[in-house]
Amino acid sequence: MTARAAAGVPLLDLQAQYAPIRDEILSALTRVCDSQRFILGPEVDALERDLVTHLEAGHAIAVSSGTDALLAAMMALGIGPGDDVLTTAYSFFATAGCISRLGATPRLVDIDPVSYNLAPDALRAAITPQTRAIVAVHLYGQCADMDRVTAAASEAGVPVIEDAAQAIGARYHGRQAGSMGALGCFSFFPSKNLGAFGDGGLVTTRDEALAREVRLLRNHGAEPKYIHQRIGGNFRLDALQAAVLRVKLPHLGRWSGMRRANAAAYVDLIHDAGLGDRVGVPVEVPGCTHIYNQFIIRVPARDRVRAHLTERGIGSEIYYPVPFHLQPCFADLGYARGDFPHAERAAEETLALPIYGELTRDQQALVVAALAEALNESEPSAFSL
Repeated sequence: MTARAAAGVPLLDLQAQYAPIRDEILSALTRVCDSQRFILGPEVDALERDLVTHLEAGHAIAVSSGTDALLAAMMALGIGPGDDVLTTAYSFFATAGCISRLGATPRLVDIDPVSYNLAPDALRAAITPQTRAIVAVHLYGQCADMDRVTAAASEAGVPVIEDAAQAIGARYHGRQAGSMGALGCFSFFPSKNLGAFGDGGLVTTRDEALAREVRLLRNHGAEPKYIHQRIGGNFRLDALQAAVLRVKLPHLGRWSGMRRANAAAYVDLIHDAGLGDRVGVPVEVPGCTHIYNQFIIRVPARDRVRAHLTERGIGSEIYYPVPFHLQPCFADLGYARGDFPHAERAAEETLALPIYGELTRDQQALVVAALAEALNESEPSAFSL
């Protein structure tokens, strides 16, 4: 085993990704510094053109974060007080937080226990005359069941926003994440498969009118300058982040392929270690291309397992320990423990292991060895969904 593996395994090693492209990154940053054009401008325009092609989207509007992408998308649809917006009970906070921030009400739906995405039957049952939109999250890098989600939305006459913050490059029956709903929202947070050197985000749409609205909203609703057609916000992506993303974008397919290879290796290592009946591994749904923004396992006594991994120097994370309906800030929604059992169980059992592209097989073997130790110290129990 290598010295690198023996030293432990971090959850994420951004230095390993940065080192081979360092000179190119620094050159791009220098280009922006020399131009002294830092807000929007030609770097952002070029990034948007590149992303339209890469994501097979009609329009790509770069914004300041994944959260602001969701906020701008909802604002473009006119979401506001009195509106209900259906979404998952289990995701990163911004998914539901942006709904409430606009004065609308998040109406929550349980998840499919295999994909962790919206359960389509539960979604259909939750639609009411007050439903104004649906936010479908492509959690952990795998698309939701968009055929059934969009069919339910179409019958109700409401738009779908794709929260693709964790799923850039993921596909659903050949279609790109972010290309199937009225609007798609992406995050360029540094830990993502395509990460900036800070916050950044993107909105995609095939609807020219919606694209025009998002562009207006991201700059305080001003058109022309100082004449404000809408009350928008400062959702602009800066040129330095765009320059970094332009360097990284050509590598995205290869990096995601490396994550997929690492995911397959983990599954083999887990089964070879005799843990197949004690560890729930990710399932790639037929027709989907998973890009493994996270590699999520399910284990009994999750917190004890994680503590053992930490003792062995193995990085891990819990995404997400408290589902939306049990968050203090959403107490007024009237939900209670037990309302969304699949989301609650996922919050109690899931654990993310290191999956970044530069992870070595020796490091993965070290992770699985520590996982086996942790499970062998626990009471033996088979895992089932």
